Amino acid sequence: MMDQLNIIKNTLLNLRISSLVEILIVAWLLYKLYWLIRETRAEQLLKGILIILALLPISQITNMTMLYFLLSRTITVGVLSFVIIFQPEIRRALEHLGRTAFNDRHLAPEERALNDMVGEMVNAVESLSLTKTGALIAVEQQTMLREIIATGTLVDAQVSAPIIENIFFPNTPLHDGAMIIRGDRVLAAGCVLPLTNSNEISKKLGTRHRAAIGLTEVSDAAVIIVSEETGVISLALNGKLVRNYDGERLKAILLKILSKNKETAQETVREKVRKWLKTKPTTSS
Repeated sequence: MMDQLNIIKNTLLNLRISSLVEILIVAWLLYKLYWLIRETRAEQLLKGILIILALLPISQITNMTMLYFLLSRTITVGVLSFVIIFQPEIRRALEHLGRTAFNDRHLAPEERALNDMVGEMVNAVESLSLTKTGALIAVEQQTMLREIIATGTLVDAQVSAPIIENIFFPNTPLHDGAMIIRGDRVLAAGCVLPLTNSNEISKKLGTRHRAAIGLTEVSDAAVIIVSEETGVISLALNGKLVRNYDGERLKAILLKILSKNKETAQETVREKVRKWLKTKPTTSS
């Protein structure tokens, strides 16, 4: 015990600023990791791993040889199992970090164009809701949806209510799938979205709603759903689903989401230009 106390004492005395920075970075990464996996299946597994890590040194100090052997082997196999079982959560975490670091992939349309585009979308969604026509519309943000787009048919048309309504009209070739909107363009339709594995979703919700939530679990897309059974309008974002939107409320929340995306992207571009101007060498005449 005294040897361990001496080690801790020497470590604290030799602590450097770089070590403190390293500790803060590790603490931040652990915090972000927990924030990403909270209220998911991975949270319960993490608690189990922490218990094992706490028991490991205790079993070694108290000479519980068999328990130490079992726990050490469990940790070895557990890391590989964690990566395999929780691949969707790990992918979501990495994509979240990627969005944070590189959030200027592409800019949203200008304010007037944004208002027009969202207005056309909402008009189409209200019309589809009245006729109880099922629809699934994913609005791409910072996370590019190339893999999803590849599963459907390219459209590349200006966003408009008639285009959206025609695509989702019953029995048309592209009605049974998701529409992907990038900027002010309907990029693709008839796309296949990944289904969520969450057990917290109501059994009353069908495949459309599960697909919408599934996409928002692995990207920052905003997904609009119109139920073909009830005509209810829902919005999925960040793995969560909110139902019973009307046109006015849907338009307000979409403008808020997409405007925030635009401001963040533009601010990042301005910051990069500022840095470039500072580092650009000056020429003397």
